[in-house]
Amino acid sequence: MILILSAVLVLLMFSAVSLGTVKIPIKDVVKITINKLEFLNINMDMSSIKKSAIFIVSEVRLPRVLMSVICGGILAIVGVAYQAIFKNPMADPYIMGSSSGAAFGATVGIVLGVSNSFMGLGIISILAFAGALATTIIVYGLARRGSKISTTSILLAGIVMSSLLSSAISLMMIFNQRDLGKIIGWTMGSFNGTSYRQILIVIVPAIIGLVILISLTKELNALSIGEDSAQSLGVNVETTKKIVLVVASLLAACAVSVSGIIGFVGLIVPHLLRLIFGSDHRVLMPVSIVGGAIFMLICDTLARTVLNGVEIPVGIITSIFGGPFFLYLLRKSKNSI
Repeated sequence: MILILSAVLVLLMFSAVSLGTVKIPIKDVVKITINKLEFLNINMDMSSIKKSAIFIVSEVRLPRVLMSVICGGILAIVGVAYQAIFKNPMADPYIMGSSSGAAFGATVGIVLGVSNSFMGLGIISILAFAGALATTIIVYGLARRGSKISTTSILLAGIVMSSLLSSAISLMMIFNQRDLGKIIGWTMGSFNGTSYRQILIVIVPAIIGLVILISLTKELNALSIGEDSAQSLGVNVETTKKIVLVVASLLAACAVSVSGIIGFVGLIVPHLLRLIFGSDHRVLMPVSIVGGAIFMLICDTLARTVLNGVEIPVGIITSIFGGPFFLYLLRKSKNSI
């Protein structure tokens, strides 16, 4: 099933690149993409393809599609990890306040009017990552009790930090109404303007983090039935919780710093795939990476194509799909009680 889903993802990626204001045949997209992958050392015949089409595919749509796939996979697996650690189906990638921290950092950057970049990343993205990371560290510190981590304290501290930062953002918006559109646009999420350098910066920590989380699937299976049971099975509960929380939080910070706040991906995708594939994290985690990538790719493609010439923030599209589906899950679980 993972191979089938991966094949579907690749087909959807080519289709997404071909769609837009300027429609480009998929065969041309394949040629341009193969030609772009210089390490394959394959030279495709590009004489029949317009230079404008080559530029649109290779420099505009392809990096955007790749980033949406990366961020979708990250948010989905972080959602799975948090739901296992907190034993709470409502847990999502932003439960530790990383989204509010990122929004605060980005808002500060927008209000200050910074537009420079460092190592290919915009200063606003760097400030967003710093805000998400700082908030996560504060929440983690508040939840620590000696060598132990209280998941209940993390939930409460995350809610409090999110409220404080949201208030600070609202205050800055009131006093800087000229930047209101930019701030709201960022908080709704977008992959517009993605570059290959941004992808290279994000992909390295993403791969490392995903490998670490997948390597802990057995421990997460044990934790999902209770900490006492996991301890009796030989799992170092506190160490596992710390590793998962730190790695998942860093992954969420990486994603939100380049995409803005995109909700429901880490909440809905794990729920849906758990219904299909079961709760074994050895299967659920790799499937969620691909499933999250597919969901985000579809939503981002709709965001830039559903209204001709007008781009909708991708966070709105994920909410349109995710909200009703989540209400359906709630009703289904209520009827089964």
